[in-house]
Parts: sequence; C-alpha cells; structure tokens
Amino acid sequence: MKPHRYVHHYNMISYSFLSSSSRLFWCSFFLVLLFTTTTNALVKLPENTTIPAVIVFGDSIVDAGNNDDMITEARCDHPPYGIDFDGGVPTGRFSNGKVPTDILAEELGIKPNIQAYRDPNLKPEDLLTGVTFASGGAGYVPLTTQIAGGIPLSQQLKYFEEYIEKLNGMVGEERTKFILKNSMFVIICGSNDIANDFFSLPSVRLQYTVDSFTALMADNARSFAMSLYGYGARRILMFGAPPIGCVPSQRTVAGGPARNCVARFNDASKLFNAKLSANIDLLSRTLLDSTLIYIDIYTPLLDLILNPQQYGFKVSNLGCCGTGLIEVTDLCNNYTSAVCPIRSDYVFWDSFHPTEASYRIIVAKLIDRYLSSII
Repeated sequence: MKPHRYVHHYNMISYSFLSSSSRLFWCSFFLVLLFTTTTNALVKLPENTTIPAVIVFGDSIVDAGNNDDMITEARCDHPPYGIDFDGGVPTGRFSNGKVPTDILAEELGIKPNIQAYRDPNLKPEDLLTGVTFASGGAGYVPLTTQIAGGIPLSQQLKYFEEYIEKLNGMVGEERTKFILKNSMFVIICGSNDIANDFFSLPSVRLQYTVDSFTALMADNARSFAMSLYGYGARRILMFGAPPIGCVPSQRTVAGGPARNCVARFNDASKLFNAKLSANIDLLSRTLLDSTLIYIDIYTPLLDLILNPQQYGFKVSNLGCCGTGLIEVTDLCNNYTSAVCPIRSDYVFWDSFHPTEASYRIIVAKLIDRYLSSII
C-alpha cells in the first residue's frame, strides 16, 4: 500500500476567542450570507420547504478535490480533468466538468457547486450551504480505501465533526441543528469495493463469497447512515452501486475480446443494491422522524450505456480520454492522452467516471423520481 498523509487546512476564523459582541456580529453576518448566496433554482420546492445545504460523503464520483494534496493514485488535480469546469481548471473532480452533487446543488438553487471540505481556498461562508467530504478510492469496506490510499468513511465522519463545530461557532447551536436537520445528505459509495477489492483480490474472495461481501458492504452502509442520524441528519440519501461491469475499464480488463459488460460484476452490484435497499427501508421504519431513501443509480446509468442514442450520445463503451479503454487518474493526462473534441458525445469521461453531460441526465431523472419523497 502506498503511503499517504492527511493535511488539514486551518483557514477558518478562530471563533472560540471572540468576544460576545463579536460573536453576535459574525453570527448575523453569516446568517445574511446564508440567505443571499444562492443561485437560481431550477427545481421549485413546496412552500415552507427549505434545503439549506447539500452535504456529501463517499468516493470519487462526488469528490471535489479532497485527495489533491495526498500521496495516492486516486487523484486527478491535473489536466485534462476539469477541462469543461469553470475556467477549465482541474479541481480534483473526477470528470470533465461538474459531478452529480454540484448539479444537484445547482438544480436546487443552493449554489453552483459543492466544494471539497479540504480545499485550502474554502471560505467560512461555503460551509453554510454544504461541502463534500468524499474521497476518491473510498469504500464501505476499510480495506478498499487502504488499497487506494484515500480518506476512509470513518475519517470523513471525523471531518464532519469538525464541520459541525465550525458551524456552531459561526451561527450558533440552534441554527446548526436546523441546517443539519433540513439539509440533504448524499452518500455515494460501493463501486470501489466491488471492482477494486472483491474482484481484484483473490485473498478477499477466499474469505468472502459475493453474498457475504455485499452483506458486509450493506451493513456498513447502514451503520454509516445511523451515524449521520446521530449527528442530527434527517434527510439521508443512500445511493446504490452502478452497473460497474459496464464501465469502460472493467469491460477492458474482464469483458473478453469483445469487451462486453461483465455480468458477474453487475450481479454483485445488484446484490449489494438489494441488501442496501432492504437495510435502508428497515432503518427508515425505525427512525420515524427522518427521511432515509435508497437511490437507484444502477437503472438510469445502465439505460444511458445500453441506449446512448436515445440521449444524444454516440459512444458508451469507451471513455473520452485517451483510447478510452483504461485511462483514469494518472493515465488520463495531457502528455499521453488525447481528449475527444466533443465530450457530450460520450457517456464516460475517463474509463471509470461519466461525463458532466451524463450526470446532468441522471440527476434530472433522479430528481423527477425521488424529490417528492425527500421533501
């Protein structure tokens, strides 16, 4: 395993030493920011419904740069990543542009994108509308994250504890509780467990069957949701695994000469999704004052892959970066990998992660299907 390091950026005002009058000033200041730093909402929420922030945990699908200063292969703070993001600057997002939670925050009118919690340029007011703690390479099984050298979910929760303390210092305990209670918590994880852990390590398959391994994943996911509930979260969205056997890299390494979708990988995703859905359904019937929802990402992404022309895409079995067969993270670079000229022709940006165009279609589908249940 490659060594890695955690560097925390102390770019926040030290609120513990402020006088009471200064505390009142800063509290008022940040409350004003909370209600003025929004973007135009594309989704109309019911009257008296508030979603003050989007708070994110998980893996590279929703990482916005938390791995940028770490020694790990799971980072992409280099071109051509971010080629279509604001200013064409690589931020650490594993895409050509925005990732799903950026688009969700934009659609809800909260802000244009969700910043990484460990971003050294993060401003105090950014905390009020949400951040992402997600880390490329993370998984529900601790070994998965160790393999990649990312930030495990346990450490993401510790950063979240810091986040809560900072909110308390900025706007007070009552407002912090309001933000946590009404915000949308998004957890996207599981792909790395299946692709990079279970199916990549023979030693893991000696210890677990696919049934017992996906049960472990689903149980750990349930525990994570319960932890968020314990911190005050009440709107929790647990995303299932995608059709991991149909992403370009997995087709290349395990799909045979024809690079077909890998059925056993997809079967593992579906098995995990069934267990996760059952766990979340049971938990939601236990925690009656909360909204815990299982989100099916498998179906809409598979539809894009199998029927790309219906959505305006031309290529769904290759990534846009390089040959599209295997390039991801370091292999997708400006030196050895040409980039397709029209990113919106492709379902996938690199060999593992979709394009912003794909994410926009998927997020729109998910909003149509689930928003009424969330609010």
